[in-house]
Amino acid sequence: MPQMAPMSWLFLFSFFSITLILFTIINYFFTIYQPISLKEEISTPKISLNWKW
Repeated sequence: MPQMAPMSWLFLFSFFSITLILFTIINYFFTIYQPISLKEEISTPKISLNWKW
């Protein structure tokens, strides 16, 4: 079974590290966040629990 040269391992490590970093940067900057509007927040009913012991 042939062994890989150390330069090949270094290249593979750097290649996968760079792709991981680029993938996380792309996911971080291109996600779309939709803020909660105040109308939706006000329209939700608030349930208050009155405990009678």
